[in-house]
Amino acid sequence: MFAEVIVDLSNASVDKIFDYNTGDLNVVAGQRVYVPFGKFNIEGFVVRLKEDTTYDKSKIKNIISVIDDFACVTEEMIELLHFMIKHYHLKYIDALRLFLPAEMRTGKVKSLSKKVVEFVGNKQEIIKTLRKNAKNQIELLNFLDNNKKYYKSDLNEKFSSTTVNKFLQLGFLTEKDEEYTRSPQYLIKEDKKLNHTNLQERAITQILTGGEKTHLLFGVTGSGKTEVYMSVIEDVIKNNKTAIMLVPDISLTPQVLSNFKARFKEDVAILHSGLSAGERFDEWKRIRLGRARIVVGARSAIFAPLTNVGIIIIDEEHEQSYNSESNPRYFTKDIAEFRKNYNHCPLVLGSATPSLESFNKAEKGEYNLIEMPVRINGKEMPKIQIVDMLGEIRAGNSCPFSRTLMYELDNCFANNNQAMLFINRRGFSSFMRCIDCGYIAKCTDCDVSLVYHKDEDKLKCHYCGKRFNALTICPNCKSTRIRQGAVGTQKIVEELHRLYPNVKVLRMDNDTTSVKNGHQKILEEFSNSKPAVLVGTQMIAKGHDFKDVTVVGIIDADQSLYQSDFKSVERTFSLITQMAGRAGRNEAEGKVILQTYAPRHYAYKFIANYNYKGFYSKEINLRETAKFPPFTTIIRLLYSGENEQLVKEIIKANYNEILNLSNDYKEDFVYFDAMKSPIGRIQNKYRYQILIRLKQDNAREIIDKIYEACDRIQNPKVSFFVEINPASLS
Repeated sequence: MFAEVIVDLSNASVDKIFDYNTGDLNVVAGQRVYVPFGKFNIEGFVVRLKEDTTYDKSKIKNIISVIDDFACVTEEMIELLHFMIKHYHLKYIDALRLFLPAEMRTGKVKSLSKKVVEFVGNKQEIIKTLRKNAKNQIELLNFLDNNKKYYKSDLNEKFSSTTVNKFLQLGFLTEKDEEYTRSPQYLIKEDKKLNHTNLQERAITQILTGGEKTHLLFGVTGSGKTEVYMSVIEDVIKNNKTAIMLVPDISLTPQVLSNFKARFKEDVAILHSGLSAGERFDEWKRIRLGRARIVVGARSAIFAPLTNVGIIIIDEEHEQSYNSESNPRYFTKDIAEFRKNYNHCPLVLGSATPSLESFNKAEKGEYNLIEMPVRINGKEMPKIQIVDMLGEIRAGNSCPFSRTLMYELDNCFANNNQAMLFINRRGFSSFMRCIDCGYIAKCTDCDVSLVYHKDEDKLKCHYCGKRFNALTICPNCKSTRIRQGAVGTQKIVEELHRLYPNVKVLRMDNDTTSVKNGHQKILEEFSNSKPAVLVGTQMIAKGHDFKDVTVVGIIDADQSLYQSDFKSVERTFSLITQMAGRAGRNEAEGKVILQTYAPRHYAYKFIANYNYKGFYSKEINLRETAKFPPFTTIIRLLYSGENEQLVKEIIKANYNEILNLSNDYKEDFVYFDAMKSPIGRIQNKYRYQILIRLKQDNAREIIDKIYEACDRIQNPKVSFFVEINPASLS
């Protein structure tokens, strides 16, 4: 028997499948194995077994050993592997590594076992054998119950190891090793299963009776989409199938997980980047061995090793975090569609502000549209008041808060309520600039300005993480007149402390949530504090449900509006609408103050009225006129390397190859050009790109030919990635 093996080396020269002889080993597809490779023995993955080989059998080496006693890669994942390699032009091992906990491959993490003891004696008989002054032994005996297991370490701590060992010697306790699961921490909640509204019942029925359709669940914030998800999953589990529930951000995972744990108990596992290596491995193994049938997590959870999947749900489906922007690049929705088709199950895409591409598919009938246009409590959406910040400046208000926002905050805190303030910029200020010569402090390794962080008095690069001393003297002209740029979360928090010294102020951004369980601790503290205000970036805008939040402030609504990206207006609409939905989710009326320097921009008119369909109609017409997705496909070929001249040579050669291709498909190429990337250097690597826009008809065929053309001209010193419809072009 021969095995096709992918070796665990990410190198273009070995990006192929190798044949090995299984010898006397009992090997199954999907297992990890040790194989001889060159001068070394390395890990590999069996992807297929076959009776014969086309290679010279005398030169084929034997597999050395099997690493695991189970197939860690399922048949479905092997099929998915081949799909991703073809669809995204990935290396075999880069795609395969997505399916496993990283530390598992390197042997840095393994299953843990703990000593477990069980009481097997008769208390009445044993008490007669103990001395009356043997206090610890008597206490231990009274503590123990028949047929109940205890961790030995816990008993040692409570009663001393001497006492426990004495009971073991006397045969009162039995001892054995038992696998120990490192479980993530989560908030414990009571499952409050409420009666479904008619809209919820209709949504549940459509999903459960719709076969293997893709459903777009278009429901306003607070309309009860989460209960729809859980009810559908409940039905799926009763039918002995499994479920995947995705959220866009790990800040949402603790809240969603606690809801799911309350209802489904140990049937739920969690997968996201915030877990420790041990927790991630143990959760993955629980899933793979069928001990958990529901997986909740962020983007990577789409690769959960579940079998017999009965439902896949992507909440906040419009979020760009579902697109991987680093190697290996992939779209979560593509993977979900593959798994949906493989398992013949429904896929649910949920959002209050669906992506234009998804809503367009629903309009054309490719997706089944399910609408939930009202909140479950029947209340109106909170009123959005637009404030012109240029008018505030003219009135002499230089504070980041408008007078309207301060008035509403005063009332909110006076009534012992909570507020949330959104500004999608962390740090204290976005840059430091000399006002005499115009010098702006930039990172030495990246073409970006440095952000000032006041709590550390440092300038930080948000791309590579480098730190620099704050500017006090301009290095260019020696002036001491240094001005700070646009405010960030730290500045907002400082201003709140000044204005409201008796109000609890919490901040939630990448800086405050970098520690383990950082999101959960902040959300829990905010939930238990009144009056209180939570200041944060986009991680506070989605999914959170706090009944006492009556005021939401959008500090700088324009920040994402004018980015050089065709999706910037759509992103602004979604972000502000989602943030507005955090207010007024209970009995008290909610108010939203939207601060802008462009109050007459068309996006704000639709936002103020929660008019998604009006916004969609205008934006989709603009996209069609300008020939942007969903009417075309964008391909971005990104090149980077430390030698700028070498990067230029490779991109020029690739450009010429694609130019020949464009001549063969003249009618299909809407746009084609090569240029320096908007951020020309990151981590000391120069970045150039080729941008292409294709008509939809022959896009897949042309993309495959672009892959072939670029494969002919490569250099190991130049990284090369292909992105299809990238979430960001920076």
